[in-house]
Amino acid sequence: MSGSWWGSRNDVSTRLRLEVEAMRATFSNNFKLIVPQHGLLYWQGDVDVNLAGLREPTHTLKILYPKDYPNRPSEAYVLKPRVYSEKHQYEDGQLCLFNPKDGEQYGWNPSRSTAVTVTAWAIQWLYAYYTWKATGDWPGIEERINPNNPMPPRRRRR
Repeated sequence: MSGSWWGSRNDVSTRLRLEVEAMRATFSNNFKLIVPQHGLLYWQGDVDVNLAGLREPTHTLKILYPKDYPNRPSEAYVLKPRVYSEKHQYEDGQLCLFNPKDGEQYGWNPSRSTAVTVTAWAIQWLYAYYTWKATGDWPGIEERINPNNPMPPRRRRR
């Protein structure tokens, strides 16, 4: 897998070293980098959502690096407990964390954003999700979707 963005097990890229340092500095040992024999690299770890009355405060997140990282952002998934938002989550469970139309200033920036960025957004998404479940309103600015536009193509489950 020497042609991948992260290098190989024997020759790790500078970018992956930066990613590991940033995740360790921010989340200590709460997240573990998984390097499968075949497939894509990902981080997996637990975060606690500190909200009164939440039956399961511990949430397991998966932050998956796509093949063309960092030109495409990492993808975030909640593995446990099962959560679903028809408004801000793809069919395969991937969390919708930002609007690509916002550009590099407010969304994903390949030169500055890291897995830490996506993990922080995923944690923020969890708080927004539980607020939405309690109030019926998703906090923050949402893009108004024209109901006459076709739905985006379906994504394959990972």
